[in-house]
Amino acid sequence: MPELPEVETTRSGIAPHLVGRKISSVVIRHHGLRWPIPKTLTKTLPGQKIHAVTRRAKYLLVACDSGWLILHLGMSGSLRVLPQNTLPEKHDHFDLLLDSGELLRLRDPRRFGAVLWTETDPERHPLLENLGVEPLAPEFCGKWLYERSRGRNTAIKLFLMDSKIVVGVGNIYASEALFRAGIRPQTAAGRISRPRYERLAEVIKETLQDAIAAGGSSLRDFVNSQGKPGYFQQQYFVYGRTDEPCRRCNTPIRQIRQGQRSTFFCPCCQK
Repeated sequence: MPELPEVETTRSGIAPHLVGRKISSVVIRHHGLRWPIPKTLTKTLPGQKIHAVTRRAKYLLVACDSGWLILHLGMSGSLRVLPQNTLPEKHDHFDLLLDSGELLRLRDPRRFGAVLWTETDPERHPLLENLGVEPLAPEFCGKWLYERSRGRNTAIKLFLMDSKIVVGVGNIYASEALFRAGIRPQTAAGRISRPRYERLAEVIKETLQDAIAAGGSSLRDFVNSQGKPGYFQQQYFVYGRTDEPCRRCNTPIRQIRQGQRSTFFCPCCQK
């Protein structure tokens, strides 16, 4: 599933093509995504101007004259900016045609993505209202994590992946950040000291920023708005490297299961 760096890469790629443009028309080829695409969008959106493209967690928010489009890439989705004469393919479900002669196209083979509409504050939408802090925001710090972890027996990796605590730190980047911080993913969140949380918060930011700079990770389906893959997977310390030597100490990387997801760590570098 695309995580925060992939969504931010998408946002920064599509925003210059959308902001300031008017929507000329909307094409919906398949309504049945994770939630049905509102059929009314074909009448609601044409003529509206796009004022901003922002991100909240893994959701993209497209601010229009009378409301916001809420977009989610799901497990396999991608958003591409293309010329309007580009013929659709099998999994191209939604087009936003612009007055520039370009279009924004959602491709989603597994159809777990979303195209929703709200005319009220999107931060109060049921999908967004209970989300935690943004990991790249100034208020995200070791103190934030330390205070919310007290008394918690949850493993630290699962704690980091709880979107009510902090958003966008998914499976890949939680594993990578814990390696950089030298913390074992099985450690109970409530047993980690504040100094170690200070370091962990720092490396979460570093890991996400490094991934954004590399265009995200492309393990299966992710491509950016120009159809190009990300390259952060070439920098992984632990994720997907089971039995390969640790890049720091040469100890074989181990793989375990946590919360029905694979976790990767170095038994020597992480304590």
